[in-house]
Amino acid sequence: MVKIRLARGGAKKKPFYSIVATDSRKRRDSGYIERIGYFNPVARGQEVRLTIEEDRLDYWTSKGAQISDRVKQLVKEFKDPSIREKRVAAQGVRAAAVAAKLAAQVKAKADEEAKVAAEAKAAEEAEAKAAAEAEAASAEEVSEEAPVEDAKT
Repeated sequence: MVKIRLARGGAKKKPFYSIVATDSRKRRDSGYIERIGYFNPVARGQEVRLTIEEDRLDYWTSKGAQISDRVKQLVKEFKDPSIREKRVAAQGVRAAAVAAKLAAQVKAKADEEAKVAAEAKAAEEAEAKAAAEAEAASAEEVSEEAPVEDAKT
């Protein structure tokens, strides 16, 4: 049975796929009957991302070739490019939401740390005030006792 699927090429971490018509029993990247197009998922700038020869695709499907799921998606995208734009826009919205969530977590953590620091400072001031009051009270006791001792002598 003939299948229309992707055959991987390109370097490590830089994939480049050929859309090929091949015997389903063959390995993914082995020999194929015909190259119908290509897909470059890492295309940048003016590079062409996707090309498909629709007449050859129609020919092979008329002969009974089965199309893989990913190639079906790519054909749909090739026929209506706005699909990709919508997907990219949705990914941008998701990325912005994740960034906002991370920023909120960082802000909450900073607020919590500031609150803990303020509580520690307040506790330290309260301890210092209590120590000063205790020192003042002990100084008053000493000063009250001192004149009495002077008078006796």
